[in-house]
Amino acid sequence: MKNLSDINVIRSVMAKHGVTFNKGLGQNFLVDPEVCPAMAEAACLNENTCAIEIGPGVGVLTAELAKRAGKVLSFEVDKRLLPVLAETLSDFNNVEIINEDVMKADLPKIIEEKCKGMEIAVVANLPYYITSPIIMLLLESKLPIKSITVMVQKEAADRLCAEVGSRDGGAVTVAVSYYADAEILFEVERDSFMPPPNVDSAVIKLNILKEPKVKVKDEKKFFSIVKACFAQRRKTLVNTVSNTTSYSKEHLKTALKAMDLSETVRAEQLTIEQLAELSNNL
Repeated sequence: MKNLSDINVIRSVMAKHGVTFNKGLGQNFLVDPEVCPAMAEAACLNENTCAIEIGPGVGVLTAELAKRAGKVLSFEVDKRLLPVLAETLSDFNNVEIINEDVMKADLPKIIEEKCKGMEIAVVANLPYYITSPIIMLLLESKLPIKSITVMVQKEAADRLCAEVGSRDGGAVTVAVSYYADAEILFEVERDSFMPPPNVDSAVIKLNILKEPKVKVKDEKKFFSIVKACFAQRRKTLVNTVSNTTSYSKEHLKTALKAMDLSETVRAEQLTIEQLAELSNNL
């Protein structure tokens, strides 16, 4: 098996197939030999696990997943990498490369047909430019996913895993907290990649909850109100929500008063339980 953490090996394989890095697709390939094994171990895979990967690159993480999981489904949108992956993953018979954009793929159908009752774990080195949309797609689709272990930009990791009600929190923090328990596992320096990005990274794990953390009357309305709450962070909740929704300031002030909250409170000061109560009241 090729050493896929060796820069020279990666360059040789890519040159053989006439492939160059595509910055537009966020392609930065891991060359630190310790990162991918650590990610795969953190995902707690076994022979009954179907691991779903997004953006395999040259297959560095894919190989580690294949060693531990019963099956690996890897979504790669770049057709140029298919022959590269066929070569680098030739030692494994439990890997299937799906040449589709995961944002457009029929995930429920694919999982039902190809995973057949196995537990599902997502493990991926996510392209930074589309991190939040992919995570929200996985969470909102309510797929039978046990956990999501992904590498993201360090700043995104801090935001995704922040405590709701803290200054680092935002709308995406609330959404993640609604569906999962999130934690930052470890940081990854930028020189762990080829070519190196301009930022450091971190590996996070989202353990999906069997039931949402809070009960809301209308989930769609809840997320709409949360988005409105954080739309203009420097303003009070009353001002930003009234500016971006049909709710009047007086309506919002009444709802906050019923919760014993000041009409000058900001969204970042509310817990997820308070945001749920506000949504239910409205």
